[in-house]
Amino acid sequence: MHLRAGDPEEIGGYPLEARLGAGGMGTVFLSRTASGRPIAIKLIHQQFAGDEEFRTRFRQEVSAARRVSGVFTAAVVDADVESHHPWMATAYISGPTLAQRISADGLLGGAELRMLAIGLTEALRDIHRAGVVHRDLKPSNVVLSPEGPRVIDFGISRAADHQTLTMTGRVIGTPPFMSPEQLQAPREVGPESDVFSLGTLLVYAATGQGPFDADSPYMTAYQVVHEAPALDRVPDALRALVEPCLAKEPKNRPSADEFLKQLRTLPEDLGQPESEGPAGLGTDTDTRLLSARPKEPTKDPADPAGARDGGPLVGRTLRRRWRTVVACAAAVAAIAGGAAVLQSGTGTTAGQDTVPDGDRRTVSASDAQLPDGFRPWQVTVRGGRNIPDEMRCAARGDSVYCGGGGVIATRINVADGTRVWSRTNPGVPVHNMHFVGVSGDTVLGYRTGDDGGAEEVVALTAADGEELWSAPLGSDTTALVGQPAEAVLLGFSVYAADASESRLVAREAATGKTEWRTPFPAGSTCAPLVAGERVYAVCAQRSEVDSLEVTNKSFHTVDVATGRLGKAMRVTGDVLPLGTADGSLVLLEQHRSDFEFDGFSKVIRLDPRSGRVTSAALPERYSGTVPGLAGSRVYFSGDAGLITAVDPATGKKVWARQTSVEAASGPVGSGGTLYFSSASGRVAALDPDGGRVLWTSDPQAGSDLGEPVTTARVGFSGRALIGTASGNTVFGFDAQEPPRTE
Repeated sequence: MHLRAGDPEEIGGYPLEARLGAGGMGTVFLSRTASGRPIAIKLIHQQFAGDEEFRTRFRQEVSAARRVSGVFTAAVVDADVESHHPWMATAYISGPTLAQRISADGLLGGAELRMLAIGLTEALRDIHRAGVVHRDLKPSNVVLSPEGPRVIDFGISRAADHQTLTMTGRVIGTPPFMSPEQLQAPREVGPESDVFSLGTLLVYAATGQGPFDADSPYMTAYQVVHEAPALDRVPDALRALVEPCLAKEPKNRPSADEFLKQLRTLPEDLGQPESEGPAGLGTDTDTRLLSARPKEPTKDPADPAGARDGGPLVGRTLRRRWRTVVACAAAVAAIAGGAAVLQSGTGTTAGQDTVPDGDRRTVSASDAQLPDGFRPWQVTVRGGRNIPDEMRCAARGDSVYCGGGGVIATRINVADGTRVWSRTNPGVPVHNMHFVGVSGDTVLGYRTGDDGGAEEVVALTAADGEELWSAPLGSDTTALVGQPAEAVLLGFSVYAADASESRLVAREAATGKTEWRTPFPAGSTCAPLVAGERVYAVCAQRSEVDSLEVTNKSFHTVDVATGRLGKAMRVTGDVLPLGTADGSLVLLEQHRSDFEFDGFSKVIRLDPRSGRVTSAALPERYSGTVPGLAGSRVYFSGDAGLITAVDPATGKKVWARQTSVEAASGPVGSGGTLYFSSASGRVAALDPDGGRVLWTSDPQAGSDLGEPVTTARVGFSGRALIGTASGNTVFGFDAQEPPRTE
């Protein structure tokens, strides 16, 4: 990959030849020593250089990599961890990663599988002899060089005689390859954890699946802690040796030295893998999609930073496939009673509002009443493929209608949570594509195909869920509006791009009758957006959308009677629309450093009446946050529970408050109170004036693992709070008496 504008010409005296990859932590470049030896230089992103915790982590990585530099790893050539812009140079290792090899050529078998097992175990033995625990063995961290397998990326490793460093108290790793103790007690992880990961990696190489794979990361983590491994497809001779590596108790696993001696007794030919497709995941489509661990992103083999593993939280253009989160940001909070609950740190930043949570009195969210006969409830709605995700709901009368996660729509009684009807999606659900909405007596949801593509909008009767009509969909809304919302609803009309992706179409919600069709501007692709009481067409050049580099968008008001598009309001930069405040459409500019998302830099307002575009710079870069809009303020919800209120007109911070709700979506305003909630169903109620925490509920789902999303998880039916959580969970409780452990 060629160097890009803004890339340095040299680092530490080493001239740069090419960019190998980039990720959330740094960028990796190809260079050469004075003698012509190729090296990979990892340059830490500048925004982390002033973060002492991050510097400590990088020092730890360099130290660990130096300790293990040898024949089985990428040797450290040079480094400067104290530089204003820290960097490390390692030997360049050519060859595909194990993940790339299996994806391209299928499973390993015979002598190739035997040599992989022996080579990796030799590498692990040397790493442990150097006093280092790797802690992140996975297919993308194994490079298959011509000289044998090499282990890379010591970014979360540690010296065996030092305490684990975890960023803000969080566990970091990849659930299918993590050990039980890494999920339960990360500060007690030792060399035995790497042996467990090695066992899972060898199972993956032989079968294309991990031994604990499930439909979601938190279910995978549960199975790691509680369930027996699935080893039926592992060659018998290798299975007998691998099985003890996967023991739940670390003391029952062999050491790397012991395992290596055992592997050398294996026959030369372990047998060929079962006949399977290129990815080695079987030919049965249902089985592959349900139980196989999602492929890891393709990564350059010389990328010791794991450069392509990360990405922005919003604005991604990956809508057409089911996506699960493989990076454990909060790692299995309460794994079904078997694991300890892992909490984020409660440290605060200088200048931030640090007043503790409120006095925990029961506080009314509004003056509304509870539905007759109401009692707290919780239900899990199974989808067609039973691939759990999250749902979104809309309350109408005595019912709440929900959809998403393999469910076109379901009707639930608000009073007690009983289901009246449910219509499942027969295809593969698109992650974070939740629901269209309710219009009069019509409920609208999505029906997808076998490849996860959002193919149809479906209208159902509110009374009994009978299908009224359906229509094919087109458009790539994630690239344009930051989330997969192929159809939008306003009043009694549904707006969407047609299947040709060339026109915007309005249909009557009740009948599906076409009201009008409007062509996209020449050379553009567009997506509909509802904000306030207006419909907008958000457009970009088709070439930019196809290249995944959308840096220029135009916003057009849509005349809902005729479909005529208003004059373009043009915005430069990658922007995310949030909603309407004081009559203006509010956007956030997503800042990029080395073409990677690193936070929000501006608040932009579009006045649909005058067409005027104004902006205000944010005083700090809100990275690692989920944005939302409520009333006349923008809110940023941080990974560790910090919520910051910002004035969109000036960009200035109004207040900041630390909560115990991590990566909260929302917010939702009701009865003079703000509500934020996480994927675990934990809800926090805040005073919007100063951010005082009025109460925080207990979680309603088994885990708060889940991808941060901008769409709100909370709604109301009178005083009954209706919320959604991971795993297709829907719950209801009295906002005056939230469930919480005193």
